[in-house]
Amino acid sequence: MAITLMNPEGLPEIDVYRQVSVATGSKLVFVAGQVAWDAEGRTVGEGDLAAQTERCYLNVATALAAAGATFDDVAKLNVQVVDWTPDKMPLLLEGIARASAALGTTPVPPATLTGVAALDVPEHLIEVEATAVID
Repeated sequence: MAITLMNPEGLPEIDVYRQVSVATGSKLVFVAGQVAWDAEGRTVGEGDLAAQTERCYLNVATALAAAGATFDDVAKLNVQVVDWTPDKMPLLLEGIARASAALGTTPVPPATLTGVAALDVPEHLIEVEATAVID
C-alpha cells in the first residue's frame, strides 16, 4: 500500500482521522469535490446532512474505483459543509459511519473541514474531495 497514516507523538489523537499521511506511491489521483448527486444528477437526501455525507463518500469511492484506487489509498480529504457549526458533527459522523458500513472500510486520512456559505446548488449541504496515491 502506498499510504501510511499516523498520529505523531506531540499532536492530539483524533478519532475520525489521522494527523499525517505518508505517501510512497507513484501515481496521484485527484477526485473533484463530490456532492450528494446520484448517477442521474438528482440530489440525494435534500435537507439531511447525514444522508448527503454518506452519498458524497460513496461518490468519492466510485471515482476512486474508476482510477484503480480505494479509500485505503487516500492521502487527504477536504470537506466543505454549508453553514458549519459544531452541533452538526454528529450528523457528519453518522453519514461517514453509514458510508463506512457500505464500503466495508473506515476512511481516516488527514482531513480538513471548512464551513462555507454555499455550494454549487442550494440543496447541497456538503462537498468532499480526495487526493489518493497508488503504485
